[in-house]
Amino acid sequence: MESPPSSFSTFRSYLRALAQTPSRFAHRAPSVSSSYEELSWVKSRSGSNMHKSLRWYDLIGLGIGGMVGAGVFVTTGRASSLYAGPAILISYAISGLCALLSAFCYTEFAVHMPVAGGAFSYLRITFGEFAAFLTGANLIMEYVMSNAAVARGFTSYLSAAIGIPTTKWRFTAAALPKGFNEIDLLAVAVVLTVTLIICYSTRESSILNMILTTLHILFIIFVVLMGFWKGDWNNFTRPMNPNCPSGFFPYGPSGVFNGAAMVYFSYIGYDAVSTMAEEVRYPIKDIPIGVTGSVVIVTILYCLMAASMSMLLPYDMIDVEAPFAAAFSGRWEWVSKVIGVGASFGILTSLLVAMLGQARYMCVIGRSSVVPAWFARVHSKTFTPLNASAFLGIFTAAIALFTDLNILLNLISIGTLFVYYMVANAVIYRRYVVIGITKPWPILSFLCLLTLTSLLFTLSWHFAPSGSSKSFLLGLCIGLATAITLIFRHTVPQVRKPEFWGVPFMPWLPSISIFMNIFLLGSLDGLSYVRFGFFSGLALLVYVLYSVHASFDAEAEGFLGVKNGEMIRESTESEEDPNHKV
Repeated sequence: MESPPSSFSTFRSYLRALAQTPSRFAHRAPSVSSSYEELSWVKSRSGSNMHKSLRWYDLIGLGIGGMVGAGVFVTTGRASSLYAGPAILISYAISGLCALLSAFCYTEFAVHMPVAGGAFSYLRITFGEFAAFLTGANLIMEYVMSNAAVARGFTSYLSAAIGIPTTKWRFTAAALPKGFNEIDLLAVAVVLTVTLIICYSTRESSILNMILTTLHILFIIFVVLMGFWKGDWNNFTRPMNPNCPSGFFPYGPSGVFNGAAMVYFSYIGYDAVSTMAEEVRYPIKDIPIGVTGSVVIVTILYCLMAASMSMLLPYDMIDVEAPFAAAFSGRWEWVSKVIGVGASFGILTSLLVAMLGQARYMCVIGRSSVVPAWFARVHSKTFTPLNASAFLGIFTAAIALFTDLNILLNLISIGTLFVYYMVANAVIYRRYVVIGITKPWPILSFLCLLTLTSLLFTLSWHFAPSGSSKSFLLGLCIGLATAITLIFRHTVPQVRKPEFWGVPFMPWLPSISIFMNIFLLGSLDGLSYVRFGFFSGLALLVYVLYSVHASFDAEAEGFLGVKNGEMIRESTESEEDPNHKV
């Protein structure tokens, strides 16, 4: 049977396709895939398979490398000085727990469906094509912006470490507007070098990451030991200025949670590990150890760093811009240089892991036909997503060349938190809904009520005036969220139990993750929401003008399977990959 003509074969065909956009959108946007399809013929669209060369220790190294960048050296001081005081140690522990809950949600999906698409694939098999595309597009843009910022940050830290001014590495282009006129060739060189490495081999990329991460951890341990050796235990409870609040909790519980919201962004990066699932040799064993193990190790490192800094200086004397370097300056200048070198290693590892992740997201989005299938190709000799890696590497380098660091920093973070929120929703939805068998409305109603309650708590936390009425309102929100979850837990049965690994205490842990991610989203500034709205609008435009028609054509040609209008029951056999190793 002859295939129907492509929507893009002629200009007239494209205009005819555009006229059918509403009906195509209604058909394709909520369409879902199955895990069997994602693991079989959708994956086969890449041509060659990615080489299964990673073990649990590789994943732990990649997770640590992705999370522990240079930002922790700044974030710790800012959160301690402005919000938590010495209790920044508790703030990091709380944030680590929240990160672990999100990591559990990622792990359940990654073990069940070890593909390179990460959150994009997880949302595509639960909430459909459009929800997956919207979050995936935002995530890729955030990866690119973040990586460009990290590359320019490398120039600054390296300059500080070797004592050469940043102006020596950059030159000004007078013809360009301010904020885009400082040309950074070193940042471009770093991005392109990392791009070549990840294009060449995933295994060699992991080995390089392991070496750099080990060096970075050694530098962190050195800084921690110096803090415990040269610090004063009295700084945990006594500020320098007697007029400042004293004690371990100078700003009370609210300060601890505000500090936790700020330092949580130091944990962003473990999600990139889930995109490596397709290249893991024994996913059932290795992924849970790799993902959750990296979060636990990083939490311990962060808590030790926080304790070390609190011992070095009273919280009211901490420099919010460079806390560790400033603490040692004047007395041990050479330690400040060591911190700069260690931060440079951290920048390289976080850049390497993030660029590995962004390429695999783009590769799997290409497999789904919502972007050109060219991005889905896996090279037959390197077994890496070469096209996606090269394209995004060049795109990142172009932005890093001229865009100011402060402009880039205002454009990141919200997309990642939004994806964490969506994945936590998806893991609950998937446990309680089987397509064509159970009604989704009770589960969707629960998720909506939980989201609204979490949103009310967040708004009350930030905008309600202090006092007993605020405390009552916050307590009421927590009580409502608990009651809603308890009622759902006892009235709606689970219809799907993970065969290999699942989030424990369902639905409590994912519900707490949803609650915390909404709270953290509420801590972002208005510019972050402007950015999210802009890129979401841009993603919608791309989906309407290209993606929905490309996926409609792919469905007509037999490249896409389960549709919303033709939902079928996923049998137990179809849920498992025949090559899924234990």
